[in-house]
Amino acid sequence: MSSIRRIEPGPRMSAGVVHGNTVYLAGQVGNPGDDVAAQTQTVLDTIDRLLAEAGTDKSRILSAQIWLADMANFGTMNTVWDAWVDKANPPARATGESKLATPAHLVEIIIVAALP
Repeated sequence: MSSIRRIEPGPRMSAGVVHGNTVYLAGQVGNPGDDVAAQTQTVLDTIDRLLAEAGTDKSRILSAQIWLADMANFGTMNTVWDAWVDKANPPARATGESKLATPAHLVEIIIVAALP
């Protein structure tokens, strides 16, 4: 039976869960009020930190779901993403538009990654 390890568990959710050789990160958001580029960078920095805590890194990301409050920000978000993503190991990815937790949140990213 595979063990389950929770990363930064809270009363409502964990920031991540490791099960078997897979890491599931909860949706990560940036600082409300920042522009989409700054929020995206904050989210990606948080993803790096959580993946490291799980024992892996962005080169092992299997899939990414990106939610934007407004698809007009797609290009700006992609500029930050493209500078960050491991170009030798890009994940499967989907991007969509959705209302987020608050109107001040502009981007949310959900990651699934493999352990080495």
